Amino acid sequence: MTAPYTDQFAAYVGNGGGEGPAWLPALRKRAFDRFSALGFPTTRDEDWHFTSVTPIAERTFKALRTEPTTLTASAIQPWLVDPEWHRMVFVNGRLEPALSQFTGLPAAVHVSTLSDALREEPEWVEQHLGSLAGFDRAAFTALNTAFMQDGIVVRVPKGEVVETPLHVLHIVDGKADGAALHPRLVVVAEPLAQVTLVESFVGLDKASYLMNAVAEVVVGNGARVDHYKVQRESTEAFHVGTVQVTQGRDSIFHSFSYAAGAALSRTNVYTRMTGEGGEARLNGMYMLDGVQHADHQTFVEHLAPSCASRELYKGILDGASHGVFNGKVYVDPIAQKTDGKQTNKALLLSDRARVDTKPQLEIFADDVKCTHGATIGRIDESALFYLQSRGIPVENARALLTYAFAAEALETIEVDALRLELERGVFERFTHTRLE
Repeated sequence: MTAPYTDQFAAYVGNGGGEGPAWLPALRKRAFDRFSALGFPTTRDEDWHFTSVTPIAERTFKALRTEPTTLTASAIQPWLVDPEWHRMVFVNGRLEPALSQFTGLPAAVHVSTLSDALREEPEWVEQHLGSLAGFDRAAFTALNTAFMQDGIVVRVPKGEVVETPLHVLHIVDGKADGAALHPRLVVVAEPLAQVTLVESFVGLDKASYLMNAVAEVVVGNGARVDHYKVQRESTEAFHVGTVQVTQGRDSIFHSFSYAAGAALSRTNVYTRMTGEGGEARLNGMYMLDGVQHADHQTFVEHLAPSCASRELYKGILDGASHGVFNGKVYVDPIAQKTDGKQTNKALLLSDRARVDTKPQLEIFADDVKCTHGATIGRIDESALFYLQSRGIPVENARALLTYAFAAEALETIEVDALRLELERGVFERFTHTRLE
């Protein structure tokens, strides 16, 4: 099933896709060779046991010839969260400078497209691009590395604090039907630096395409990175995203993944805690209906003493949708005093909806506190009866209880504007009441 991509890769390289620093074509070639050897994952692979990518593998998504967009600032307004944020807007994989704004960033903070960074500081990019997101066993990461078109490079120097979030907005419209997009994000927060990033993936039309995104994040000693991913793709689209993180001593990495779009989506969040005293918080929520399928995979590696990790993922499923959560926590023998907690909860609104969950702990240290728990259920009938007894109609009561279930996860979002927007979306979806 990978054979059609061989011709695509040859054409991509022949048309200039392999240009750049001397090391880049070799990296792309290694990645494509590995993709060819691996093939698309199947349900025989342990990490993909509950998610079949056959709808992706049976099609050949082609590279998109990008051209300037006709979208205006007013057209993208509903997706901006906060117009005052720094932002970089990509339409069908192409940066649109007229829709972007990040001139107010601190002078020492470097934000650029990947293509510009490859021209201006290729040695620095070489140190980080592909250093975290390995593709030896990850076919989609290999495919992204081979075909990565453009993306964002963010470098926050030592001690710099970026107060205003940076919003990376990926918009896909009908022109991308049948296309594959492979954006890349590289973030390096040097010691004591702080930055918040919001990555949004939006589909404007009912186009069917593959969004295959990879992010590599370095959190230095004492640094903090907050990464929020909001996936609201076309319900005909396919989305695969991987966030690979390494954390230094006393660092904080906070991740939140929100998935409400795409026919099939998969989000991987992996972090390696290599320095003592680090903290990782991986949270998320997904809302599915119809025949949507959403898969979240997390892997927290405790490789140093006295680190803490917290995970809370919640899912709300209706129709014949299917949710998957697979969370793994690994505690190395050296990682004494580890404190880890993982929670996954799902609410089924339909008899046809289903969830597969697989929490895992691998502990090789003896002085640790680690717990995990998973629950799958329906709306509490006693709570529903209580609300009805107070005069609330049954449909409104169900909507309120559903919204209350989601609120616990949404409250972990520390960016007020983003939390309010997602809360509004959840409320409107389940109460069928539009908020102004």
